[in-house]
Amino acid sequence: MRIAVLGAGAGGTSVAFDCAVHGHDVRLFDFPQFAENIRAIAEQGGIHAEGDISGFGSIVKSSHDIDATLEGAELIYVVGPAYSTEPFGEAVSGKLRPGQTVIVSPSSCGGALAFKRAAGLALEDDTLRVAETSTLHYAVRLTEPGRIRVFLKLKAGNLLAALPGHQTGNILKLIADVYPEMEPASSVLQTSLQNANPIIHPAVTLANAARIEGTGGDFLFYEEGVSDSVGRLIEGLDRERIAVGAQLGITVLPDPQMGMRQGYMLADDYGSAYREAPGFLGIGAQPQLDHRYLNEDVGYGLVFMSRLAQQVGVETPTMDAIVHITSTLMARDYAAEALRTPASLGIGDLSAEELGKL
Repeated sequence: MRIAVLGAGAGGTSVAFDCAVHGHDVRLFDFPQFAENIRAIAEQGGIHAEGDISGFGSIVKSSHDIDATLEGAELIYVVGPAYSTEPFGEAVSGKLRPGQTVIVSPSSCGGALAFKRAAGLALEDDTLRVAETSTLHYAVRLTEPGRIRVFLKLKAGNLLAALPGHQTGNILKLIADVYPEMEPASSVLQTSLQNANPIIHPAVTLANAARIEGTGGDFLFYEEGVSDSVGRLIEGLDRERIAVGAQLGITVLPDPQMGMRQGYMLADDYGSAYREAPGFLGIGAQPQLDHRYLNEDVGYGLVFMSRLAQQVGVETPTMDAIVHITSTLMARDYAAEALRTPASLGIGDLSAEELGKL
């Protein structure tokens, strides 16, 4: 199958590698401002991986040419942080054709909705199939251009939902050779809410803010950054996320339970389970506070969840406190920026029942 991967960060590189070693014809795209990894992969003809999945995956084309990347593609992965979703959608607007499938991975809260709006597609349009996953399928870091270290490829617990939802089963069949562990979600709001990055990353980052600034992130994010008290902060955020899901009629699993299913964690608690999680071992902290762990996971993720909670009548004092404290710390107002909200995605006037059926 001919596959296009949009996004040449660690996630997109992992998806491209995995699809390539499964025998697919893979083309990789990113914007010109992200040239280094694109150039390295083009020069060496593919991607080197080590860790949970390893070897060399041949990439047919690695470039900044969106038309050449999309040519003949049956499946298109959009892989990157939340702030990349709309630019990728705009880049392919008017270039997609009926019958193609697009998967936004990870959702980063409303990813399929954001992509459709940016690409000029109607919410209910299913001539082109659009879906999202609850998380990236890998714990991964770029070690150098063209090379990745994969700490973990998920064993289970990554949810996928199409928009509209009746296409979910067909998309799961399409990707089953590479992702047999992928599971169906009830809706794109289940995939969005099950994404735990906004629950984990801001809590650990804020609790270790001075350490990050003082050392440039020279410590292990989970093994050394999650004390039992930090775990209680993660748990407080998680309880609010679960409550929003319940109000929508959506099951959201507690993060430690999902982490055990995925292969990250060994125990169902919010402290030592993170410190001792095999899927998190060796993952270092970010080098500065100006990083996606705050800019994305607060500015997009927690703001989205908090506004969704307001819309359906659920109180989220811990989420709101994290948004406020992060705004003070970073000297910017994430709530006022409203980078991704139900209103910005065109679902701000839907009831809890209508939202649950998306």
